Amino acid sequence: MSAPTPGRRSRWTIWLPLALFIGFVALVAYGLMAPGERDVRSAMVGNPLPQFTLPAGVEGTPGLSRAGFTKGEPRLLNIFASWCVPCAVEAPQLDTLAAQGVPIDGVAIRDRSEDIAQFLERNGNPYRAIGKDDVSAVQLGIGSSGVPETFVIDGDGIIRYQHMGPIMERDIAQIMSEWRKAKEPL
Repeated sequence: MSAPTPGRRSRWTIWLPLALFIGFVALVAYGLMAPGERDVRSAMVGNPLPQFTLPAGVEGTPGLSRAGFTKGEPRLLNIFASWCVPCAVEAPQLDTLAAQGVPIDGVAIRDRSEDIAQFLERNGNPYRAIGKDDVSAVQLGIGSSGVPETFVIDGDGIIRYQHMGPIMERDIAQIMSEWRKAKEPL
């Protein structure tokens, strides 16, 4: 056996970095185009809402407490903020859900009342009640990690479903389905 000649070995090593780069690009492209898991099941689904009482977020709209969620009527609990751009994006979908008869309550996270009022004036107000959570205590207590997030709460105050991120038009059917399912006993 003879050792590879210097010219033959150098030709192979020239193409190796290009092959590695092409492989890396192919892996990145696959990762970007492959559908990922979009449903993240919250550890709080199936658990009762924690006890809380929040003051009203805006004048003329009642505040929010856990007791309001145990009166036999399923509803949505939307976590939002006036400073949240995706919250403005989902606002038309919340109006659509409210127009279809879905009761929606909101928790405004780390927000000022005047900013909440301006947000509602610009984007509509689908909420029956809005609680102001200045320290994110309720948000963290129900397993929410960001805004916006929406929870379906059954009439006994049990979290039945969690939607992370803005509700888009494509999500309305799923949210409606989960809200209807929340009318059924566990």
